[in-house]
Amino acid sequence: MDVIATTAPPRDTDADTVVVGVFEGKDVAHDLEGAPLQGLLETGEARRSFEHVALTHAEGKRWLLIGLGERDAFDAERARVLAAVAAGHLDALGTRSLCWEVPHHVGADVVEALVEGTLLAAYRFDRFRRPPEDAPARLERLVLSDHHDVGEAVAAGRVIGEAQNAARDLANAPANVMTPTALGERARELAAEHDAITATVEGRAAIEGRGMGAFAAVARGSEAEPALITLRYEPEGASGPLLGLVGKAVTFDSGGLSIKPAASMVAMKFDMAGGAAVLEAVGAIARLRLPVRVLAVVGATENLINGSAMRPGDILHTKAGLTIEVNNTDAEGRLVLADCLTHAVEEGAERLVDVATLTGAILSALGRTHAGLLGDDDAWCEAVAEAGRRSGEIVWRLPLHAETAELVKGTVGDLVNAVESRVAGSITAAELLQRFTGDVPWAHLDIVGVGWDSGKAYAPKGASGWGVRILVELARALA
Repeated sequence: MDVIATTAPPRDTDADTVVVGVFEGKDVAHDLEGAPLQGLLETGEARRSFEHVALTHAEGKRWLLIGLGERDAFDAERARVLAAVAAGHLDALGTRSLCWEVPHHVGADVVEALVEGTLLAAYRFDRFRRPPEDAPARLERLVLSDHHDVGEAVAAGRVIGEAQNAARDLANAPANVMTPTALGERARELAAEHDAITATVEGRAAIEGRGMGAFAAVARGSEAEPALITLRYEPEGASGPLLGLVGKAVTFDSGGLSIKPAASMVAMKFDMAGGAAVLEAVGAIARLRLPVRVLAVVGATENLINGSAMRPGDILHTKAGLTIEVNNTDAEGRLVLADCLTHAVEEGAERLVDVATLTGAILSALGRTHAGLLGDDDAWCEAVAEAGRRSGEIVWRLPLHAETAELVKGTVGDLVNAVESRVAGSITAAELLQRFTGDVPWAHLDIVGVGWDSGKAYAPKGASGWGVRILVELARALA
């Protein structure tokens, strides 16, 4: 989609549709009084309440009036939602180009969000579908009109929105297409696109050779070659702590010998959503030219069943030197992450964030509005939470505690990968991960509830791309 900023009034643009927002208690902007919008408000056909829309035609254009709600409650996330509502409403009408009149006296974050919400709402995953003969027109052009120059914010919103959609593409692709090898190829593409990014993709032999016995054990059940993906973004002149981003990318999770029910397996192509978000966040950080150093580690594998698959009761030797007793082969993500976190620490990460579709327990605890946040450093966890608030990818912190740490201690091995009871499932998973982070401040994001089918206006079905925005915002804060 073509996305541009302009200081021209909306009526002077070539857009076929203009979107105008109105706050509670306010009339339309003085420069649009000549348009038939004030009349819509006076007759009650249009309302100022949040998300209410009314449509009319004048001056050779469609005009969509949308309620912004109370000004004091209006923020970037509300703008993102409204942009998606408007785009969805207009998509059904065959709109090819639309112009948003940027609400007066809002910040750059709102402008970014209007772009993001439009791009996310316009997203379609149809690469495997035959195009219909009577395919409707699609939105091709977005214009942001403001009295001030908002070009920088518009450009940033485009980068972030496109990166989130790219992460959705990766996660929406079926497992027979989005293999660990294919994910590694995407990492190489990012390196080819940006001089400041380098990529290394290593296979089974290298994973085993590095002593990553937990990661290797998960991969043994599949003939597909696993991939240890390492990206570095190190632009000239960047300083500050090396930000380590670690992503779980189980491209299909059958559960292994602790096999999932059939109904639970259908969505398991999404079990690599954390890794997808990490890769595309690095791409967005590079496109934005943020002066921050980033190390990304993604562990990509399938969790399937063959004669070599790991078994309940197996003892695995991790890269960190600790052993893990396998109680449940469907608790495989933490095994992959354990070795990947150690790898990130050894590669010099000075701050750590991992992103993973790790536990169903987090969906029960927090639903589809918040990701779970756990970590061992209060200041770092607060920095991650603030990035979530600023990006609209909100998190809720759960506690780590000495008593729950006792639950992951093993009897045959040093640790167990899953506790016998269902108590504190998300917390005990994080307690295991914490053993592999060394002395580096670390935060863990459990995204099962928000990684797909989020119900958001801008990502209602399929992969959401959650994680791209919060990681970019975190990098901005460190830059």
